[in-house]
Amino acid sequence: MGQRRPDPDSLGQNLDQAAAELGPGGDLAPEGDAEGYRKRMARRREVQQQRVGERNLEKGLVLVFTGDGKGKTTAALGLVLRSLGHGDNVAVVQFIKGGWQPGEARALQLFGEALAWHALGEGFTWETQDRERDRQLVQQAWQKSCEYLADRSRTLVVLDEVNVALKLGYLGLDQVLEGLALRPPLTHVALTGRGAPPGLIERADLVTEMKLVRHPFREQGVKAQAGIEY
Repeated sequence: MGQRRPDPDSLGQNLDQAAAELGPGGDLAPEGDAEGYRKRMARRREVQQQRVGERNLEKGLVLVFTGDGKGKTTAALGLVLRSLGHGDNVAVVQFIKGGWQPGEARALQLFGEALAWHALGEGFTWETQDRERDRQLVQQAWQKSCEYLADRSRTLVVLDEVNVALKLGYLGLDQVLEGLALRPPLTHVALTGRGAPPGLIERADLVTEMKLVRHPFREQGVKAQAGIEY
């Protein structure tokens, strides 16, 4: 009988466990002497190199930024800046938002045609006060999103506040999942907004939930300020 090959998933889990047991170093390491600490970190480096070497798959990712805390759009736009810095083409479609031009849109104009930016909403529901108009705008924004999702020239597509459109019922989960399937193999998509539905979270490759701990608007009466909120 041939020798049984190790399960790659099991091997990866063992390396992850070894990395966790060795720890990140610093004052968290138990060794008090320099030589003992050096040996621990040398072993940690070996394990990390193995972990990195085994993770060699490349694919377009579905990234979800959700939760009640601030920073969801900011995280997605960080990816935009990073992608543009690598010379890639990016598209941003903003759902709900659209009553103002955020500072990011002005700053990123420097990248010219490499960035397509569409703010296709008219504001929050309590500002628009027209449910059917909001629904129509969301559907139009989704059609524009699908164009970019299917565009091989775009490395990253950001669907800003699309989770809110899903939560409000203006967009169906099936629509979004079908749109994600349009992507070429290496196209990434980031979906932001509170209340990402379980079906989207299940489909995603990466999910980050922003947790609200403190907020100056609620606790101190501080208004939305340029450079922080927009």
